[in-house]
Amino acid sequence: MTSADTTPALFVPSGDAWLPTAYSRGPWSPDALHGGPVAALVTRALEAVEAPIPARLARMTLELLRPLPLVPLRITTEVVRPGAKVATIDATVTLVDDGTVVAIARAQRVRQAEVEFPDGATDELPEFPGQPTVLERWPGAADITFHADAVEHRFLRGAFGVAGPAFDWIRLVVPVVAGEEPSGWQRAAAAADFTNGISAVVPFDPHALFINPDLTVHLWREPVGEWIGSDAVTRTSDTGIGMSETALWDRTGRVGRGVQSLLLDRV
Repeated sequence: MTSADTTPALFVPSGDAWLPTAYSRGPWSPDALHGGPVAALVTRALEAVEAPIPARLARMTLELLRPLPLVPLRITTEVVRPGAKVATIDATVTLVDDGTVVAIARAQRVRQAEVEFPDGATDELPEFPGQPTVLERWPGAADITFHADAVEHRFLRGAFGVAGPAFDWIRLVVPVVAGEEPSGWQRAAAAADFTNGISAVVPFDPHALFINPDLTVHLWREPVGEWIGSDAVTRTSDTGIGMSETALWDRTGRVGRGVQSLLLDRV
């Protein structure tokens, strides 16, 4: 496989390895992955860990240890705490060629049961724009990238390249894995990684960095449907450390929250 693979999916299975396609590329380099596809694939691996009773993921934190090249990946999982009602699961992402660890994740899985409990908040469902947002190609970007070709965006407010908070309805238009329908959790993880991009407070140019070395997603209910709404904002400081956070929605209401730590720098 090469980075020119245009299979309409983010990843293609090959034995116990995952081959990234052109649709998983980031915008900065034709040879690097976007974090969203990796977050979705790791979520898939965590969801696949067998549970003794009905349960689902409640929280996932992904640590991106180094830039992720567009090369075959392997994911292994381990149940760290096999609790009766709450379990902790780890995932490790390595390069197939040399075993280098490029990302790690930890998830909390909580049992599911019918429990009467009042909701402590009321939310007004955001509007849904009738037309998709047309994205301009970034200078130097590859012909196919994750943010422009694997995802449809419908900005309710804000936009890529416009400084400040934004609300973006996001839909995967290709599956995470070829031949599979993505779960709601996978869709939410992929969408949440856009948080610092859609709510950037500085222009996209070579002179400013706002890199997220991690991503945490909390979902109190499984999203339904194809669309994930992201109500995103970025916070900064004069210490070179920032944070992006988003309230996550589906077309019926709030589902959770995503948070990214940020490395802020001037080049």
